[in-house]
Amino acid sequence: MIRILLVEPMNLLRGALAATLSLEEDLDVVADLGRLAEAPAMARAVRPDVAIIDIGLLAGEGQAVFARFSLEQPHCATLVLAGPDAPARLHGTLDVHLRGVIGTEAAPYELVSAVRRIARGERVIDARLAVAMVAARPSPLSAREADVLRVAGSGMPSTEVAARLHLTAGTVRNYMSVILRKTGARNRLEAVRVAESAGWLT
Repeated sequence: MIRILLVEPMNLLRGALAATLSLEEDLDVVADLGRLAEAPAMARAVRPDVAIIDIGLLAGEGQAVFARFSLEQPHCATLVLAGPDAPARLHGTLDVHLRGVIGTEAAPYELVSAVRRIARGERVIDARLAVAMVAARPSPLSAREADVLRVAGSGMPSTEVAARLHLTAGTVRNYMSVILRKTGARNRLEAVRVAESAGWLT
């Protein structure tokens, strides 16, 4: 029996996935959660073989939570569930901790097959997403530039952005000039929109 931990924020989708997987005799959804923050504690209790996690939960603070989850559950294979907007985001998300990725447009039998395969130790990459990933434009922003844009996108002035990131105001202005040039944006808010839509801030 393959024990599955499902982490998906959309209630309707999570319910549909749990119902689909539970129809299989060799699959058992031992827990389904809406928040990744609950996953480490739940995994300690239910000991899953496979974790299915929505890619949107792996952004920002979710990266640290997932790193802790992976460290505590080295024998649990993770399958990422990715929507149509995922290709650009996947460039910065896929790592050695993830056994595979499958699109939300996949047929139920493809999801079931992917779970069984990663449970056997195979790596699974949805062919449609793989093609889209190749075509997706990689981020032109450095890690530090992305950090500056994330903080600046909240609307705070350059002096506060500088204080938050332990930089000088002049350095922040220089970073923003480079960011605007790389994104082709006219101002910081437009740069945030461009970067977020391309998945460069995940």
